[in-house]
Amino acid sequence: MKENRMREKQAAAAGSSCFNRRGFLGLSAAVAASLASGSPVFAQATSSTAQKIADHFASVKTMMGEFVQFGPRGDQTAGKFYLERPGKLRFNYEQPSPMRVISDGRNVAIGNTKMKTWDVYPLSKTPLSLLLSDRIDLGHQMVRQVKEEQDLTTIVLGDKSIFGDQTITLMFDPKTFELRQWTVTDAQGKDTSVMIFNVQQGVNFDDKVFQVPYDEINKRGG
Repeated sequence: MKENRMREKQAAAAGSSCFNRRGFLGLSAAVAASLASGSPVFAQATSSTAQKIADHFASVKTMMGEFVQFGPRGDQTAGKFYLERPGKLRFNYEQPSPMRVISDGRNVAIGNTKMKTWDVYPLSKTPLSLLLSDRIDLGHQMVRQVKEEQDLTTIVLGDKSIFGDQTITLMFDPKTFELRQWTVTDAQGKDTSVMIFNVQQGVNFDDKVFQVPYDEINKRGG
């Protein structure tokens, strides 16, 4: 039941991919009003429960696992992800997707192996910087909404002074405080949802895992 409910939310939220050349700069807009059904309790941004969840998530310094990404037209891609705080993330997409995503803590690089292109964006100018932060302080203005339900706690984050209307929505298990999925919303109100599973924590990574190929990017002119 819970898994079906999550998939329904993801299908409703599916939107333009934040991990493609056209969509990445458009990460923004308001979160879909129908994030949940039933009778949720709307909490203040300073909710102690939400802060505990955020603290637990931020305390996980490394993790890896599998993901399924839901795109704008119901399209679906899968692969493996690697995360190391602060600021490091890698998505290895399964074939036939040509996409590669690497964040080295400074920049986010989106590569297309088919087109042989790379696009590089400052991490600090993307909602991913919130997801990859060492600490998520819910006392600041970055919190747009906190929604607590029996089987899901949803926290919507955004910083208007940095991201404009861009938002990232984090969905947690309220009992284990584990991250289930996140959704990034673009300027047109379209969302990209990433669901994670088979997660391992406390993993040691080689530095090469999060290495952006700047030499290759510079040779090709970006």
